Amino acid sequence: MITIEVTQKISAPVEKVCQVLLDHPQLERFFNAKIKTIKIQADGELIGGKGAVRRISIGKIVFEEEIINASNEHICYRIKGNWPVSDHQGDIHLTPQAASLDSEEQTTQLDYVIKFNGPKWLPDFLLKFFVGRDIINAMKKLAEHFETGNCA
Repeated sequence: MITIEVTQKISAPVEKVCQVLLDHPQLERFFNAKIKTIKIQADGELIGGKGAVRRISIGKIVFEEEIINASNEHICYRIKGNWPVSDHQGDIHLTPQAASLDSEEQTTQLDYVIKFNGPKWLPDFLLKFFVGRDIINAMKKLAEHFETGNCA
């Protein structure tokens, strides 16, 4: 089992970070993939939340991810099926951080954990390196998105 853990501080309140992460078609701003919503969330759920399915295209690799659970503090998703990886689950925990005394700015600590099994023909360390690098870069872009004020 491959485990990737990324922590990122984001200069925005938990609710805003969650909204951006559940706006599936706009995730292309952060990830090197094309993302399309193919099923909307279940009735009564957050927009883009539980029940939503998104199609991810990375070059010729295409797969679907389903949102299993979503609240302002936690987003859980998994790849449907066993391709390109198996037993995949992603968990994003959003924790509000106390504002400093000299600032009213709200910040969020994002803890992103992904677990999966890679294909037998690809060494785990290599897959972990490439997926981990993409997640780290995406979370840095997400943080920059809020720092530059592009979060309208």
